[in-house]
Amino acid sequence: MLRKNSVLARKSARTYGHFIKRTVAMACSAAIVLPMVVTPANAQRGRLPLIRDAETESLLKDYAKPIFKVAGISNSEPEIILVNDKSFNAFVPDSRRMFINIGVLMEAETPGEVIGVIAHETGHIAGRHLVRLRSAAANAQIVSVIGMILGAGAAAAGAAAGSSQAASGGAAAALGAGSVGKRSLLSYQRGEEAAADRAALRYLNATGQSARGMLKTFERMSEQQMFTRKFADPYAQSHPMAQERYNGLLNEAQKSKYFDQPDDYVLQYRHDLVRAKLFAYTSHPSATLRAYPRSDKSPAAQYARAIAAMKSRGKGAVKEIDALIRTQPNNPYYYELKGQALLEGGDPKGAIAPFRKALSIKPNEPQFMVWLGYALVGANNPSYLPEAEKVLKRAIQRDPNSGVAYSQLAIAHGRQGERAEADLATAKGLMVSGEFQSAKRYAARAQKSLKRGSPAWLQADDIVAYKPPNLPNRR
Repeated sequence: MLRKNSVLARKSARTYGHFIKRTVAMACSAAIVLPMVVTPANAQRGRLPLIRDAETESLLKDYAKPIFKVAGISNSEPEIILVNDKSFNAFVPDSRRMFINIGVLMEAETPGEVIGVIAHETGHIAGRHLVRLRSAAANAQIVSVIGMILGAGAAAAGAAAGSSQAASGGAAAALGAGSVGKRSLLSYQRGEEAAADRAALRYLNATGQSARGMLKTFERMSEQQMFTRKFADPYAQSHPMAQERYNGLLNEAQKSKYFDQPDDYVLQYRHDLVRAKLFAYTSHPSATLRAYPRSDKSPAAQYARAIAAMKSRGKGAVKEIDALIRTQPNNPYYYELKGQALLEGGDPKGAIAPFRKALSIKPNEPQFMVWLGYALVGANNPSYLPEAEKVLKRAIQRDPNSGVAYSQLAIAHGRQGERAEADLATAKGLMVSGEFQSAKRYAARAQKSLKRGSPAWLQADDIVAYKPPNLPNRR
């Protein structure tokens, strides 16, 4: 369509086409997000730095469950995925996944602040904003391309007539058309953000929860925008300014009979533990001890110090974790921590018992199964391998995206002389991590020793034949 037009039009179209790709891939990932959020380097290469933690994921699920129910999406609950990024950000790229940075949990002092974020993102999913935003992006592109064609035509006509003024005017029109289309799309996006905010208020009210936490989030964001908003063009933002969002929600939120409802104390207790845990895992032990000094006797502080001790690989780490277990002997995550400390301290056999205990308290947790399988394999005792294989396969059935489970299963198969099964498990693990070419090589090697047409052979064949989708460029 643009082939017969000027170089200027083609260049402008390419520039705006890149904008549309980025908008659909990134900006239309609707989010409560600070305007100057820093994206990790490896996320820019197409891979977000994801982390797994059973305790944090369980808490987020409990936060989200009532919200999903009143929003009408409980039958197809989105998977909540943790991103190892300390910035305050959450987004949904589609109706199946909700990404939440650990920074949301670390900054939020109350459960209500996190629940408000989840409610907002749920508003995007339930309102089908992502589908409509992609359509709006396409419409904006059409408007801009038409403008660029007309502008480029005027530039070409002016140049042919020897009119530099007409030529430059046409060029300006072509470039301006991209700006008009971009602003139109951003205006649409701001409208969808406001709609998600209003939906979040409805969900919070329907579940008998206060919107104070959600308002507190916008207050914090507004304070951080205090300087930049003086110079920001409000029409060039993908999100309304935080102060506008706060002002738009305050009166409506205060009308709710639940506005003064306090956060559930059990959720607050769990929230405090998770905040301490995330801080301790992502900070140097000395920083953890400064943030949670020995004078702080709270459960959260004791938890953080126990994790810091484990990270320091000190001899007293297990004793400190045992003291933690005595305060709450039915907390499975304390046993998980003890098992991890023993495993990382070079005692995989000793780690088996605490991982078994964690799994006995929470028998359907796949991450505990992975830990137990890891310890059984690491103990290097042939008699443990059949159990390791069994427990790792159970873990994979519940969580097919665990690369660690596949790698440990491959080791278990290999040590039992099951070379083809080991290659197939390795191939599956590589597929999970996105290393498709390496996965194909292992799958092809596995096929040579597997019975043709068997389930294992067919799985290997699927990997060999797999063609990765063409993803939009992300810069």
